[in-house]
Amino acid sequence: MGCLMCTLLKMRIDILTLFPTFFDGPFGCSIPKRALNKNLVEIHLHDIRKFSKDKHNKVDDYPFGGGSGMVMTVQPIASALDFLLEQRSYDEVIFLTPDGETLNQQKVNAFSLQKNIILLCGHYKGIDQRIRDKYITREISIGDYVLSGGEFAAAVLTDAICRIIPGVISDETSALNDSFQDGLLDHPTYSRPASWEGREVPPVLLSGNQAKIDEWRFEQSLEKTKERRPDLLK
Repeated sequence: MGCLMCTLLKMRIDILTLFPTFFDGPFGCSIPKRALNKNLVEIHLHDIRKFSKDKHNKVDDYPFGGGSGMVMTVQPIASALDFLLEQRSYDEVIFLTPDGETLNQQKVNAFSLQKNIILLCGHYKGIDQRIRDKYITREISIGDYVLSGGEFAAAVLTDAICRIIPGVISDETSALNDSFQDGLLDHPTYSRPASWEGREVPPVLLSGNQAKIDEWRFEQSLEKTKERRPDLLK
């Protein structure tokens, strides 16, 4: 029964990329590795070049209308997506792009509840618009800046999803209390020793009074949010 439940609950993430080996580092350690080892998520990497019908496995070309840079062409991406979509249904086909909607914790929470998602990593000057029009269900950005490829954003999104899948982190309340989960930045945290170079841990944290500790933490979160991210309070 346990194995059956794992199969039913396991999340699958398929990543389409020009550089599959990029993910060896991000997924070979920490939380993603733990999620994989616990069999709570499947991550499948697909090299877009292998779907190219060009004899040199070419995946890019000059943009129509002129201009600098190269564009990822339709055929290899479409063939890769068709290959996956013929095998199963997907809840989301996500394109990582600087002009997408900005990723936040609420979106991560929603994605973590899906069963099958595809992440498409762009490169060069982006992908042919017709791919976006036909296949893409969501376009996600991790910030108002440009990276050399969507692999970085895909790794960020995958890590954010993995860490809140039930069972991945031993203390599940830890992930639920992170910054942004309740719309506030996280409160300051302290550990041993209680005194260091004349700097003391706030006495309330040593009091053992959980109600007072929770109140202090909420107040600190609120103050930090007012100071650093007042936009979140709107």
